[in-house]
Parts: sequence; C-alpha cells; structure tokens
Amino acid sequence: MEMPAGTIKKLVSDRGFGFIAAEDGKEYFFHRSSTEGNFDRLQGGEKVSFEIESSPKGPRAKTVRIV
Repeated sequence: MEMPAGTIKKLVSDRGFGFIAAEDGKEYFFHRSSTEGNFDRLQGGEKVSFEIESSPKGPRAKTVRIV
C-alpha cells in the first residue's frame, strides 16, 4: 500500500510538532515522536511520506519520512 505524501507546511521546532499539507488537500498534525530520523533536520517545504492514524483531536500523521 502506498503511503500518502505531502509537504512540511509549518514546523514549531521548540515545541516538537508540525503540520503537513498533504496531496489530498488536507492538513495533518504530526509530533516529533512520529518522525523517522531526526526531527530537528526537517525543514518547511520538504517532501515527506506518512501514515494516517486516528487521535482524539482527529486524524494525524505518523511514521513521517523525508522522500
């Protein structure tokens, strides 16, 4: 199964989270603990792939990888 893809829209590095603008037109929250690799190396505008999981606040990204 192919993972959704998108672009890092916003990073809040000091708080450890960000948002992905997905190719499906939706925006997904992600936490630093859901990234594969070093969160601190992510940059706005970077292309990523990810999985989607449910959370109490709605869908969010997990297993975020730079592509």
